[in-house]
Amino acid sequence: MNFLAHIYLSGNNDFIKIGNFMADGIRGKHFETYPLGIQKGIILHRTIDTFTDSHPIFRESTKKLHERYHHYAGVIVDIFYDHFLAKNWKNYSDENLAVFINNFYHSLEQNKDILSDRTLHYMPYMIKQNWLLSYQTVEGIKDILTQMDLRTKNESKMRFATEELVDYYDEFEKEFTAFFEDLRTHSKQKLISL
Repeated sequence: MNFLAHIYLSGNNDFIKIGNFMADGIRGKHFETYPLGIQKGIILHRTIDTFTDSHPIFRESTKKLHERYHHYAGVIVDIFYDHFLAKNWKNYSDENLAVFINNFYHSLEQNKDILSDRTLHYMPYMIKQNWLLSYQTVEGIKDILTQMDLRTKNESKMRFATEELVDYYDEFEKEFTAFFEDLRTHSKQKLISL
C-alpha cells in the first residue's frame, strides 16, 4: 500500500501514523532508536507490506501490469489502491479526507525533530503539492506516477500506467475493495498486538 493507506491503517495515534509513513526509509533494526510509537508504526508498516505483497487479490491486480512494468507493477498497484481509498474515502471514514490529510501534515510539521532525513527531504514537496489529496483523481495519480518515473530516469515507464488504470478501472476498484477489507482486519489485529 502507499502513503494514504498506511496512514489510515495506523489508527488515531500520531506517532504510529508517522512511523508507518516514514518506514520505507528505515532499514533493519535502525527503527529501535525511535520513540516507541514510531517503532510501532514502522512494525505495522512492515506487516502491511508483507500481507499486501502475498495477498492473492493484490497479485491479481499486479498481473495486469507485469508485462509492461515488470517489478514496478506492485508499486503501481499500491498507488492505484490509494486512489480508490481516496476516491471512496467516505466508505472508510467519517472524517473529511482534506481534514484528515491536513491534520497529518500538521503532525509532521510538529514532529520534525523525530523524522528521518529522507522524510524531511520530500515532506515539503509532498505538502506543497498535496500528494495525498491528489490521489482522488486519475490526473493526480498520473502526476504522482510521472514524478516516480523521473526518479527511475524514465526506465519504469510508470508515467503511462494510468492507461491501464482507465482500461481496467472497474476491475481494479473491485479488487481494491475486497482486498482492503482483509487488510483493515489484519491491520487492526496487528495494532492490538503492538
